Amino acid sequence: MQARRLSIPECFEFTPRVFPDHRGRFVAPFQEEAFLKTVGHRLRLAQTNTSVSRRGAIRGVHFADTPPGQAKYIYCARGSLLDVVVDLRAGSPTFGEWTSVLLDSTEYKSVYLAEGLGHAFMALEDDTVMVYLCSEPYNPAAEHGINPMDADLALPWPHDIEPLLSEKDTDAPSLKEALEQGMLPRYDECVAYYEKLRAEG
Repeated sequence: MQARRLSIPECFEFTPRVFPDHRGRFVAPFQEEAFLKTVGHRLRLAQTNTSVSRRGAIRGVHFADTPPGQAKYIYCARGSLLDVVVDLRAGSPTFGEWTSVLLDSTEYKSVYLAEGLGHAFMALEDDTVMVYLCSEPYNPAAEHGINPMDADLALPWPHDIEPLLSEKDTDAPSLKEALEQGMLPRYDECVAYYEKLRAEG
């Protein structure tokens, strides 16, 4: 498995080997040894999620109160999607910046984003299946969102696909509003939490 550090700190792309034959294909999207070597600690697995989305569906930008936050290891099991990670950590050198990766069921690339980062994606095909490995269970009281159509963020959604959003994501605040309201994770607290995880192995 190959690993690549993305432009936002604590965000990584993993590319596994895919083994095709006359029956289909086999792939291991998550491999602990490669993850530990790259990230510096094991992935605590508390919950797995699966979403099935229509073409154009946007989910996000979602994040959780940190600590403990919710780290995510994500891959596309069917179809294709544009995955976007946004640095929402107030005080971060890359605050407000984003990075994106095309995830599909051909290469089976994965994205890992640490606690405190925001996550969103757009499905590029009908019946696109996204699988999430989450470090913490779902906690509604600690879950928040930023409007994925925030003009200041200018996320790279394809212009030729009509976006489909939930009412919750449509009504979410802009990044500027969330910062003013004190909703966002603090970079120093996130870094201290990452160091704690690495110290624990």
